[in-house]
Order: sequence, then C-alpha cells, then structure tokens
Amino acid sequence: MKKVLIIGSKGMLGMELVEIFSIDDYEIHRADLPEIDITDSESIQSKFSEIKPDIVINAAAFTDVDGCEKQIELCHKVNGEALEYLAKECNKIGATLTHYSTDYVFDGGKEEGYTEDDQTNPQSQYGKSKELGEKNLQKYGEKYYIIRLSWLFGQHGNNFVETMLKLGQEKDKLEVVNDQFGKPTYAKDLAERTKELLESGQVHGIYHITNEGVTSWYDFTREIFKLAGVKISVEPVTTDKFPRPAKRPHYSGLINTKLPKSRPWQEALRDYLDSK
Repeated sequence: MKKVLIIGSKGMLGMELVEIFSIDDYEIHRADLPEIDITDSESIQSKFSEIKPDIVINAAAFTDVDGCEKQIELCHKVNGEALEYLAKECNKIGATLTHYSTDYVFDGGKEEGYTEDDQTNPQSQYGKSKELGEKNLQKYGEKYYIIRLSWLFGQHGNNFVETMLKLGQEKDKLEVVNDQFGKPTYAKDLAERTKELLESGQVHGIYHITNEGVTSWYDFTREIFKLAGVKISVEPVTTDKFPRPAKRPHYSGLINTKLPKSRPWQEALRDYLDSK
C-alpha cells in the first residue's frame, strides 16, 4: 500500500485529492498548517521522517493574486522557495513530488495558447513566485510532476462560480471582463487526472491539465447563469474597467500536448452545479 501525503489538504483541490485517492488502495496522510509549514525545511523534514511517503502532492499555495503584490516575500516563500525544500526532502526518501503551477507564468500575449514547452514570462508577483517554484523543482527535484492549471473552481471553498452566483442573487445587472481568455478547471476533474498521471508512469516534467475549451470570463459567467437558471443582465467590459493590483494575462489557454484531453468545461460546470 503506497503512502500518499497531501499537503494543503484543507483547500479546494486538497480536499478533492483526499477523496479521489481514498477510493483505491492508498494510505492517505493529510497535512496543512499548522501540522506542516512548507516554508520551513525542518518542518518538512519532521513530517516526512514521520510518514515516509511514497508520493507527495503539494496543493498548498499563496493564491491571493492581488495580495501577492503586497506580500511579495511571503508569496515567493510559499509558492517558490518552498519547492527547493520539498524537492530535497523527497529526494532523500525517494518520493515522487507532484506540484501545481498556473497559467499566470505566461505573459498572455499568445492568442493561440501555450504548450508545456513555451517560454514563461510572468507579469505579476503571483506568476513570478509560481515560476520560481517550477524552476526550483526542476533544479532540485529528481522524481516530480509540475501540473499547470487555470481558473480553478470546485466544491470546497470560494471561487469565481460561487462569486457570480452570489452576485446573481444580489444584483439585476453585472459587468464582466470580456478580454481575458482561459480554460476553466473543475477541481474534482483535476484531482482525478492527477491520480491518473501518477499511476501512468509518464516521464517526469511539466503537464497542462484543464478542462477543454477556451472562454472569456464574460462567456463563463453567462454559462453559469444559464445552467443555474438565474435571470440577470450580463454586460461585457474591458479589463481596464476594473483596475487590479496584479496584471492578468489576456490569453492564457493552456494547451495539453502530452495527455488525453479532459472533458469540456461546460460539462464539468454542469456537474458542479448539479452536485451543489
């Protein structure tokens, strides 16, 4: 029975990972603050020595994109520097490390989207911290998977879908950005695909896992309200209508060239709304 340590197990993705890996014959170990602090090498060493996992999945992250512009040091410690510590401790015990990155490592200027091998060029502190994490894992890791995702939504925690549904109950009209494009990703599907990747024996490296289909935040919102049966006026606006501290990529569709495709985001969204 393989031991799986899921770090960030209380988060949206972490909780889905616990559920998915619990289905089969794995010994699941959960870790989150305060049980483990991934910015502290001694904390990681202590937890790894106690459990001796075969697989480590790091779903912990500083995900407040605008907050990263203010808390730069903490953001880079959690999303970037921590990967050196995690990689080195995994190497000591021969564990495979899976880590999640983001479409924000790209600058968003490539309308046709980005493959796993495209050059990164992050435009925000969040993106830069995630790029640092990737580089540290590639530099120090021996057995690892880097999974880039985008526009995550799911059952356990706040996300864009929940925000829109809440606003749909409070307002008669919404303005939503129509010049940022990406691929929504359902946390449950991502957890399932993560398990498939770990069991596949695929070569270690970078993988893009999202639900399929590129959309804008505006069209994503319209589909949310359509499937949820919410009657509301939604108007398209440009990014400059809502200035934010962190720059968002305009085009960040992640192209998967290495794995079987996931289902369309519309189908995943329907399942998510039906399960609420």
